[in-house]
Amino acid sequence: MSLVLNETSDGIAILTLNRPEAMNALSLALQKEIAEAFDAIAADDAVKVVILTGAGERAFSAGLDLKEIGQFGLLTGPGGRRRDSLAAPLARCPKPIVGAINGVAVTGGFEVALACDILIGSTNARFADTHARVGVTPGSGLSQKLPRLIGIYRAKRLSLTGNFIDAQTALDWGLLSDVVAPQDLMPTARALAAEIASSEPEMVQRYKRLIDDGYALPFGEAMVLERARAEADSARLRPEDVEARRAAVIARGREQQG
Repeated sequence: MSLVLNETSDGIAILTLNRPEAMNALSLALQKEIAEAFDAIAADDAVKVVILTGAGERAFSAGLDLKEIGQFGLLTGPGGRRRDSLAAPLARCPKPIVGAINGVAVTGGFEVALACDILIGSTNARFADTHARVGVTPGSGLSQKLPRLIGIYRAKRLSLTGNFIDAQTALDWGLLSDVVAPQDLMPTARALAAEIASSEPEMVQRYKRLIDDGYALPFGEAMVLERARAEADSARLRPEDVEARRAAVIARGREQQG
């Protein structure tokens, strides 16, 4: 049985973490399949956007497989294979990633969620960071990303207590962009992915990289970075291409205004 289901159509790849009996816990085998799936998508020009979700309605991912860790240790798994950063396969992927959070996203599962570019959730979505309770230091970005996303005080409250927050709180705090009924989660994710896929693919990837690279810098340096890349990209643009795209944008705007 595949631990990561891959359904691809119309430029959208839907990856589903497929260990529902274990609340999609991140075993080393599942981590390996996640990495392989994202690396394949990165190399596939037909895929423009990725949706990542979990099987079932209980869990996006309950985090690292604690049974496996109890047997083999935190840093290695069966065969002594070293456990890599949970976020690394997603970070390597140049395509936009929409996280469709269908249930709990706990600790390592929370870190995988935060490696997505946009998060939407069902009303079943809940988030918790239990690193402090388990006695393990996060290594895939949670301690640094979360304060930047929801503010340092809320992040400390969440991480130092280990308490859950529900979908509405996550929406109010800016962690989720949308909350919908469980049956509407995947249709909403597909519609969002289709909107992204309708943009110019190379520009989408460059823009994603610009946002991420700039976000990692102080504001002044990020502004310099944006200007430098704008000048480099502008030198490659043809006026006729810009005009054609401008007309398409105007037509789309008129459609959206009704």
